[in-house]
Amino acid sequence: MSVINSVEKGLKNTLVNTIVDILDKNPEKNVERIFALIKKTIKDPDEKAQIDFVCDYYNENQHIHDFVQNILKTTNKNCIKKFFVNFFANAAWFGAPIRDSLKEEGGSVPFIILLSPSMRCNLRCTGCYAGNYSKEDDIPREEVERIISEARDLGIYYMVILGGEPFINKYMLDVYEKFNDVMFTPFTNGTMFTPEVADRLQKLGNVIPMFSLEGFEKETDARRGKGVFKSVMKGMELLKERGVLFGVSSATATNNLDVVTSDEFIDMLIEKGSKMSWYFMYMPIGEKPDISAMLTPEQRLRLGERTRAIRTEKPYFTIDFFNDSPYVGGCIAGKYYCHINSNEDVEPCIFSHFAAYNVKGKPLKEAFKTEYFKEIRSRQPYNKNLLLPCMMIDNTNQIREIVKKTGAYPTHPSAAKMIEDPLFMKQLDNLSAKFKPEAEKAWKEVFNEEGNYKMSKVD
Repeated sequence: MSVINSVEKGLKNTLVNTIVDILDKNPEKNVERIFALIKKTIKDPDEKAQIDFVCDYYNENQHIHDFVQNILKTTNKNCIKKFFVNFFANAAWFGAPIRDSLKEEGGSVPFIILLSPSMRCNLRCTGCYAGNYSKEDDIPREEVERIISEARDLGIYYMVILGGEPFINKYMLDVYEKFNDVMFTPFTNGTMFTPEVADRLQKLGNVIPMFSLEGFEKETDARRGKGVFKSVMKGMELLKERGVLFGVSSATATNNLDVVTSDEFIDMLIEKGSKMSWYFMYMPIGEKPDISAMLTPEQRLRLGERTRAIRTEKPYFTIDFFNDSPYVGGCIAGKYYCHINSNEDVEPCIFSHFAAYNVKGKPLKEAFKTEYFKEIRSRQPYNKNLLLPCMMIDNTNQIREIVKKTGAYPTHPSAAKMIEDPLFMKQLDNLSAKFKPEAEKAWKEVFNEEGNYKMSKVD
């Protein structure tokens, strides 16, 4: 490490300790001071510009101001400090130069890893990609810990835990404790929360659960089973009482889009203590892929409109996996994140079930240097119109060409259909053709054909 880098790291450590001290006392009264401290330490002009943007956003939008103040006032001190240290300091600041170092070896380390230790679940939700799995299909605990340890060594301090149901393996709570400098976000169906689990999460501080909801009781129970909605509400109440940060994940389909983006639904989530919602489109994967359940072109764009409106008109944060792609340079799969399934295949995306490397007993970093991941990154963005980010449903020839060129293999039967089943492939092509003219119109009228192309290339 050079003297300059050593000094910069020392300054950042001092900054982190100062902000942690503020967060431990009265952070809601010192937001401006926190911004000033961060700007004083950061040297990169682009990073400073980003901080200025966030600061102005906080000061000029009352809803954003109220949102930040609510987090600072209602979140348990241990949880808020862990979020700052693990996510902002470790993942964003200290992890970045470590991740960049692999570029010299021809790889590119993602910011986030999605990990599915188990595909088992206590529910059988319609359209879920998980399907039927047994305990024998789980990744052994020692292997889970090896993967997380290697990821951390590569500068990855943010892990999203999927499944299946992440809380089905109770030992994961011990894993979160062991890697207490890493931020974990388990996506959960919310049926396995007890006061004991909630107490443990409060003590850990480095876990932010995301509850899956398809809407109110009618919509959620219709897909997930009777009584699931009430279980989720109970889980939310347990975490809210303890000041544990949590959010909501909603899969949007033709039957529930208007519900999960409605003012009534968002207001209910805010009242329950949720801090954010992550919207996904229903994708044609899983045991019985159903294209008819996917959003229409009009609905898909309307989801983006509502997402942007909610986060500026309410004290709440929303992310739209597809419609927010202009802000991150298009598709980020294989570039800023990847998924390791329960068989330890390294996939570029939770919805793209193809792999060219299995990490069982092999170094994780080699996955990011494979020709498969290099080819994916070299082609991104797949379309100049960043509202057409996906290689599977927007630019359907891309996945077929990439798999053929690199020899990647399908990790799920539904994935094989995308490159082998003529009827299914034609359905996907028709879906893409219908959306393209609507996306072109929105790209011009809403985004003025401008996006964050800087983030589209990392190699």
